[in-house]
Amino acid sequence: MRADQRDGPAPVTVVGIGADGWDGLSPAARRAIEAADVLRGSTRQLGLVPDHVPAERLPWPSPMGPALTGLLDEHPERRVVVLASGDPMLSGVGSSLVRLLGPEAVDVVPHPSSVSLACARLGWAVEDIAVVTVVGRALELVTSHVTPGRRLLVLGSDGGTPAEVAGLCARLGYGASRVTALARLGGPDEHALTGAAAQWPHGVVDPLVVTAVEVAADPGTVPLPTVPGLPDAAFEDDGQLTKREVRAVTLAHLAPLPGQLLWDVGAGAGSIGIEWMRAHPSCRAVAVEAHPERAARIARNATHLGVPGLRVVEGRAPGALAGLPAPDAVFVGGGATTPELLETCWAALPTGGRLVANAVTVESEAVLAGWFARVGGELVRIGVQRARPVGSYTGWKPAMPVTIFSVVR
Repeated sequence: MRADQRDGPAPVTVVGIGADGWDGLSPAARRAIEAADVLRGSTRQLGLVPDHVPAERLPWPSPMGPALTGLLDEHPERRVVVLASGDPMLSGVGSSLVRLLGPEAVDVVPHPSSVSLACARLGWAVEDIAVVTVVGRALELVTSHVTPGRRLLVLGSDGGTPAEVAGLCARLGYGASRVTALARLGGPDEHALTGAAAQWPHGVVDPLVVTAVEVAADPGTVPLPTVPGLPDAAFEDDGQLTKREVRAVTLAHLAPLPGQLLWDVGAGAGSIGIEWMRAHPSCRAVAVEAHPERAARIARNATHLGVPGLRVVEGRAPGALAGLPAPDAVFVGGGATTPELLETCWAALPTGGRLVANAVTVESEAVLAGWFARVGGELVRIGVQRARPVGSYTGWKPAMPVTIFSVVR
């Protein structure tokens, strides 16, 4: 919130500062720092402030989280200025403080972000790129963005990120991608290093780095889309896999929406939860699986397909559902005949939540038909046939039909 929209000053001011230090700050940013009683930031950031600023300088401890939570209690009745790299609201400390203290308690004075500076150097339009942060997160979050012709900016926490991104691209079949490490953007010692992903020659670089990728596929690489219905071969499985065509229809009924949470109950290979999360970076999912080997396989599939944040709960439903965060949608891929399973899933859903359950046996179909009669929704049967050799000819081999029950609470 702006200072002119409140009765008094905010307890905390967050000032973005770049590699160019004091010289690159706006007059407003300088005034805020000069008026501070306490400056908090990294040792590097505090060193960018000239000696004439009288504030007490306190570097962040490691880990930083508890210090953020107790920031106001630690400095009562003092003007606190927090220094942040670039734009404090882009994967920065400003976002963390607003989340902890509320927007009324925080003033933000932004600086051009590393994303803006990188795009300016590369001649890229900011709105045309994907920005992925792997600061404190798994590198595999980049995976789903690696598609032919895409431009990516990856924000990492150290100088090893460019080599790690290059290695990931090469493993995915995109070794021809052009990778550029943009170091110390905006500073007097700004520099760039470029190379092909498969032959990245630079090793560990300066830790103040943004990694840019112009994605190019190697010959023979088959891109994986983010729309539902990945090839079955994309998943490691033991036969417990919702097949491609059924999976696409099932996800259409589940209707993934940004920020929403799915329970994938009886997850098998985890394909439904994984494709739910691939629909949007903010989608979340919990895969519930009773068999330990399958649970481990789900985690491997999730990492390989770019959604390492998928939560895997090993246990038998409905008992394993106790204590899970409330879902926006629930998928039951098997076990509809399990006592109290559908009842527990239904009770967990909010108004507007979606329940989708699949069945391949007569007994499970009967359960779903009963629910359809009781609460409405849709009941659909899908039959898929695949071409297979019949002697020297080709014929159709039908798969088991699948009944899909879907309903909005």
